[in-house]
Amino acid sequence: MVELLSPAGDFSSLSAALNNGADSVYIGMQGCNMRANVSNFSMDDIKKATLRAHDFDSRLYVCTNTILKDQDFDLLEKQYPLLREYGVDAVIVADLGAVELARENDLEVHLSVQSNISNLRSLKVLKKLGVTRTILSRELSLTEISKIANKSPLEIEVFVHGALCMAVSGRCFLSSGLYGKSANCGECLQPCRKTWKLISEDDEELFLDKSSEEIFENEMTHFLSPRDLNMIEYIPELMESGANAFKIEGRARPADYVATVTRVYREAIDSYMSGDWKFQEQWMIDLKKVFNRGFDQGFYFKKYHQNSPYNQSTYIKKDIGQVVNYYNQVGAAEIRLWDNLKLGDEIIIQGPTTGSVTHKVNSLQIDGKSIKSALKKQHVGLLINDKVRPNDLVYKRIKRI
Repeated sequence: MVELLSPAGDFSSLSAALNNGADSVYIGMQGCNMRANVSNFSMDDIKKATLRAHDFDSRLYVCTNTILKDQDFDLLEKQYPLLREYGVDAVIVADLGAVELARENDLEVHLSVQSNISNLRSLKVLKKLGVTRTILSRELSLTEISKIANKSPLEIEVFVHGALCMAVSGRCFLSSGLYGKSANCGECLQPCRKTWKLISEDDEELFLDKSSEEIFENEMTHFLSPRDLNMIEYIPELMESGANAFKIEGRARPADYVATVTRVYREAIDSYMSGDWKFQEQWMIDLKKVFNRGFDQGFYFKKYHQNSPYNQSTYIKKDIGQVVNYYNQVGAAEIRLWDNLKLGDEIIIQGPTTGSVTHKVNSLQIDGKSIKSALKKQHVGLLINDKVRPNDLVYKRIKRI
């Protein structure tokens, strides 16, 4: 059985992943991970997160995978023993010194994609160092992954969904050169997602593909911004590759993204394992609803990579209210609105314990009377089977025009 590994940048995303079938979740530890510009987990948070994951019989991995300098080890030498004490299931590292330190503290080690492992000989060396799993380079094809996985002495993990970087396995220097911020120390400011134009000394401009029948002028200047990876249609091929874990990218993305992508890949994997695989068009429809930059298959089939300038989700989220209370006996939530809500609207309720719940509004009440719509500043009740909690935020999902 392949392991489905989901991202979490906060407790809402963690709960979203666990509630939707993640076998394991990876999070970032403050100070030494590749997403320094988003919320990360303190040591106390990691202790709580580990307990929560284990309550779901899931595993929790902690990222400490930046380029490490001597002063960084002063911190890790204090933190690794605590991670072991908390019961963290593995640390994800890119540095050989971190491998050694983790093993000294009896922590399971997964080697990060930042290390760009792309051959069997390297895996044999890593086995001697005590590494138990390697996240293979994103630049490998499916055929190359299969050849490595079938002879590998270690567990193999591969990315199946999420953002791709224009640099080799994410080792980019754009932020460093332009802004003095090291992407390799987690400070990426994503200049690749901006609009750029490349002009040579003799004023010759770079265009992606003048001969293409599909020319989108707004994409011609986003040649540094790859589309997101999406392998949902190729679950059988991935399952048969021999990879042990499928990884979803997205520690900087919101809980509804984590919930949707985790659920879709869980359903697809379970469909294959049942022996009755059939691709469901609804999976792709759901994946397009949450944040994405358009989709392709990265390097898996060595196809030409499309570029994408912006979020291409078919829906946007509008912040409209907050949960005041939830009444278990009747399965109803009281919501304080700061925007209008009506029957038929699709809402998303997110919170640290709730995770992310999507619900179509089919009942609204004020003072015990059924209504068809409610206005901002009103308190409204609605029936919802999924338990939500006070202070959870409520969003309305709106079709993008």
